[in-house]
Amino acid sequence: MPKKKPSQDKQQDVKEQGALGFSESYWRENYHNLDDMDGIYNARDHALYLRAVFALDQIQIRSVADFGFGPGHLFAAVLDTFKPYKCLGLEPSISAFTRAQQLLKRSGSTLLHTDLLSWCRDESQQKRFDLGLCTSVLQYLNDEELAQVLPILAQRLKYLYLTVPTSHEQQRFIDEYDFIDNYAYSRSREQYLAMLSPYFTIVSGRILESKQHFNEKNSDFTENLYRF
Repeated sequence: MPKKKPSQDKQQDVKEQGALGFSESYWRENYHNLDDMDGIYNARDHALYLRAVFALDQIQIRSVADFGFGPGHLFAAVLDTFKPYKCLGLEPSISAFTRAQQLLKRSGSTLLHTDLLSWCRDESQQKRFDLGLCTSVLQYLNDEELAQVLPILAQRLKYLYLTVPTSHEQQRFIDEYDFIDNYAYSRSREQYLAMLSPYFTIVSGRILESKQHFNEKNSDFTENLYRF
């Protein structure tokens, strides 16, 4: 049976909690079968895809940050593939953070038990990274929080690997899998593009280029047809 939707007030309370991380019950309920989770069972495929795309245009990735590494599988695969000299991982959920530490301990990463918004607000965090991973995170931030986060990400990153479900995908999850993510905000493709476009250019599948660092004249992604 589909999950029952909470009241409007309850939904708002749940969403605000989601931005700060999830309880143990969330991980048990939604991550009980890791074999089916994108970014987990196919983490290596994501990493190899990224390596191939950047290698094609001779772009070197020397530093990586993950802004919500969850169980840590994708972050670990990317670190193993690129072997960056500098790496940072954020995860606000104590349950996921604790479990991922074992997986990531050999990577030499700096791991912070904090959320993306807090990290962006922290003026002491001024390090720049070649590549940021932000997979299934932005749907848990409200519009005001996104307005704060996106310009900071564009300042601190050259490239962003982004996955976020639009309202179209969220409805498909309900129709096909009876899955309702009560923590997530629902936004259309057009809404996300409007929020992202002042700060990032889409240069490939899931890969965004910071407008703070690049434009059409100095970008290493030379295929202008695919810039939008």
